[in-house]
Amino acid sequence: MAPASRISNLRQAGNEQFRSGQYAQAATLYGRALELLEAAGDASAEEKSVLYSNRAACYLKDGNCSLCIKDCSVALDLVPFGIKPLLRRAAAYEALERYQLAYVDYKTLVQVDCTIQAGHDGVNRMTKALLEKDGLQWRQKLPPIPAVPVSAQKRWEPPLGSNEAIARSNSNEPVCVTKQVPSAAATEQANKLKVEGNEFVKKGNYKKAIEKYTESLKLHKLESTTYTNRALCYLNLKQYKEAIQDCSEALKLDAKNVKAFYRRAQAYKELKDYKSSVADINTLLKIEPKNNAAQKLRQELSKLSK
Repeated sequence: MAPASRISNLRQAGNEQFRSGQYAQAATLYGRALELLEAAGDASAEEKSVLYSNRAACYLKDGNCSLCIKDCSVALDLVPFGIKPLLRRAAAYEALERYQLAYVDYKTLVQVDCTIQAGHDGVNRMTKALLEKDGLQWRQKLPPIPAVPVSAQKRWEPPLGSNEAIARSNSNEPVCVTKQVPSAAATEQANKLKVEGNEFVKKGNYKKAIEKYTESLKLHKLESTTYTNRALCYLNLKQYKEAIQDCSEALKLDAKNVKAFYRRAQAYKELKDYKSSVADINTLLKIEPKNNAAQKLRQELSKLSK
């Protein structure tokens, strides 16, 4: 049998073993396919990357997170910004409580394709974990988050007219606001401006904070927390329509952003749009059923809408 056929058969057999829950056997089959590819010497980087990513999935299922991370890293070296190895490595880092590295991978994944809900969910989980672990300065302790080139984003877009593309267009998944990802220098400057804005918020200087957040967003439009921070300032200045707009922008980037739902609900309440406010609070409570502030606001709205 020709090497290409043997490799294809091994990969298919590995997929079947994986689907049946035989992860160790599947990993062995993917490993044999990789050995044949290496021996052949003419394999494409993408073909090898897929096999490493598949074997990583087996290791993750079996709880062998270290080997999962190792294979995902090789897969990403072969084909940078691959969706599956990024997601699997993030999950392995999370399982090992290496939350900073997990956050970076989840955040990178969202940059590559912001319609992947698992990426947004992971960012939210890691944000909470890091906030508990490192306090308000947790962002300053993060490793650099890579800037994803537009070419890498386009690589993972489904072809126009394909079933996946049609499904996405008809779904309620988060929509990418922009495909232009800022450079590392722009991201760093944007974060610096956001921190300066946060300091003005602490001092109650909301107008100055808005200026800083606005400057930050000019450099980095993909940071949902900057929108929710600016929305808070607008709320305090009673600029409710602007607060609603910023919360809506944040939700385009992060469909389960609790602060965005809560602050938009507050703004709707002040504008006496109780129906919209209740809808946002109900959505928030599906995400965080024990959110005390949201429960209290829902009780207030119940009285107001009677």
